[in-house]
Amino acid sequence: METFGKRLSDIIEKRGPLCVGIDPHAALLSRWGFSDDVAGLERFARTVVDALADRVAVVKPQSAFFERFGSRGIGVLESTIRQLREAGALVLLDVKRGDIGSTMAAYASAYLDPASSLSADAITVSPYLGVGSLQPAFDLAAANGAGVFVLALTSNPEGASVQHAVGADGRTVAQTVIDEISQLNKGAVPLGSIGLVVGATIGRTGHELSEVNGPLLAPGLGAQGATPSDLRAVFGESLRNVLPSYSREVLNAGPSVSALRAAAERAVDECRAALG
Repeated sequence: METFGKRLSDIIEKRGPLCVGIDPHAALLSRWGFSDDVAGLERFARTVVDALADRVAVVKPQSAFFERFGSRGIGVLESTIRQLREAGALVLLDVKRGDIGSTMAAYASAYLDPASSLSADAITVSPYLGVGSLQPAFDLAAANGAGVFVLALTSNPEGASVQHAVGADGRTVAQTVIDEISQLNKGAVPLGSIGLVVGATIGRTGHELSEVNGPLLAPGLGAQGATPSDLRAVFGESLRNVLPSYSREVLNAGPSVSALRAAAERAVDECRAALG
């Protein structure tokens, strides 16, 4: 079984370094002329699949925007995940789960067990109950060739009070997370399967990412204010492992399939140039 890190490296080589978020919030559905209900959600998801699933490396559905419609919304999410994967895209399900013991194991089973209808190629998780609490997700991901992206340095202003707090050993909380994930990826070739989420808008923070040896998801590009040229300031020598992530910058081009494709192609070209 190929690791997620290998599969991610291969598809980025083939399709380019780009992750596109699927964030069907009410304002975006309205912008597309779709109703803010399950029917509008389904039309939105199907349009994104038709436009991008066979050409974008990674697609990142935000689970909350499907969950808000209850079981029928979850049904749309299940169908969307299946269609994206059938078209060859890697699906990074943005769920940001984080818990302990059997509860974390249940979350891992929901999203990383191939027997689950919500099974994705990778998920996002929160480490702020301790990185060790995420072990069930790490274990199941390794068993099934999946990936896990751990929140490390987020771009929301509230995050710094926790993430930049300094512990007794002089490291920030975020650096502790980064260091623990670096150990999990040690020796992986060509890339580890445990990634980090580091906001593209955070600028120079002094955190050391060079030993991570895993994918670095960089949300915040486009409408949130960051540009591909900002990536070097954030990631420095780790630029080669960055997976840039766009949402509104690409999705605002919809609902035209051709316009969505053109927006994604522009984003890929800009990211390739910035990442070298």
